[in-house]
Amino acid sequence: MEAILSKLVIPLSLLLCLGYVMAYSTDVKYCDKDSKYDVKVSGVEITPYPIARGQPATFSISATTGQAISGGKLLIDVSYFGWHIYTETDDLCGETSCPVTVGDFVVAHSQVLPGFTPPGSYSLKMKMYDENKHELTCIGFDFSIGFISSVADI
Repeated sequence: MEAILSKLVIPLSLLLCLGYVMAYSTDVKYCDKDSKYDVKVSGVEITPYPIARGQPATFSISATTGQAISGGKLLIDVSYFGWHIYTETDDLCGETSCPVTVGDFVVAHSQVLPGFTPPGSYSLKMKMYDENKHELTCIGFDFSIGFISSVADI
């Protein structure tokens, strides 16, 4: 039993020392704190965290709506140390089940970042629009990309 524990303790200690966690919930801020958005976001979970270059990362956005949503678009803007570097537009129904019914739902966006993506601090801004181009919500949050290129490197 002691031999098994010592084999588990060393890899787990290395993961903790490197600051690697399987998932991370981050603070979310609305783009306009005075706006009354139709979709309320309660949180964002990033898996894995920190994000490893060249590996898939998933941003799971927990939200609530008071109206059914039959379709729409997500507009995603990414900044690196304050500099805008990337824009992407996705079909809402490709990121969650449509139609979205009244109540809680999750938008899960997965992305593989190229191996040459620089490590550091990033900011993401996401706007959600319905099929009539009405803005349902707009949020922003920060995340980090680690120095490790993949979990297999550990």
